[in-house]
Amino acid sequence: METTLHRQLKEHYCDPDARIEVKLGRYRIDVVNGDRLVEIQRSGLAAIRDKVNCLCADGYQVDVVKPLVARKRLVKLTSENGVETSRRWSPLRATILNVFDELLYFTRVFPHPNLRMLIPLIDIEEVRYPGHGRRRRRRAGNFVVKDRFILDVHETHVFETVLDLQTLLPDDLPKKFDTAELAEGLSVSRDQAQRIGYVLRKTGVAQECGKRGNAILYKLVSKTAAARELRKKKTKVKRPPKAKTIPTMKSLKKPAKKKRKTVVARKAG
Repeated sequence: METTLHRQLKEHYCDPDARIEVKLGRYRIDVVNGDRLVEIQRSGLAAIRDKVNCLCADGYQVDVVKPLVARKRLVKLTSENGVETSRRWSPLRATILNVFDELLYFTRVFPHPNLRMLIPLIDIEEVRYPGHGRRRRRRAGNFVVKDRFILDVHETHVFETVLDLQTLLPDDLPKKFDTAELAEGLSVSRDQAQRIGYVLRKTGVAQECGKRGNAILYKLVSKTAAARELRKKKTKVKRPPKAKTIPTMKSLKKPAKKKRKTVVARKAG
């Protein structure tokens, strides 16, 4: 079921003459603004990876909207239609650097000449009540989310090329750097810096250029090299593999052994 948050995002990125929920082949597009297709994804980008890959490969201009929750207000109810018991802000907050976590499973698609990533930072309200939903394991403290609402939309970051991702990196990075120096420059943990380094390498923002002990060294690509890789990606399209057919029980049976023909030797007369 569509949440209020998803509907609000569609209205926010919808032009006056746009069409909503348009069927295009075997896909359904959230918003069509002129010649651009808008896909809004609240959950992980891996779920729409193959879909966006196919649309870009077919020549469509695609905008992927992936909101990051800067602040979340939690509202608890006694039951699905019960009364409110508490209201507080969650301590978890996202920054624009969390876009690297979202790109971990999207590096096969981004960057692409037909793709544009729109990353808005938003404040939301999440209404929940006690329950287990579809969880198999039942634990104390489980809850079901009733709905999510947008409270405020902050700045929207636009990423089209690897050079746009480079703008998130500190200016004083050494020419050759490892993830420890990246973590210090961005004021993040070493684990997060390692994930950022992986995305930098997979998207072509940076290249491996050796080692310092066990640490991999990276260097940022130039503007010319980034444009060359983008042209190469446009000509070499990676389509998702075709789905394998599920074998039937009949095909799983072992073939019957063939009977050996007995050869009778003729006696010389």
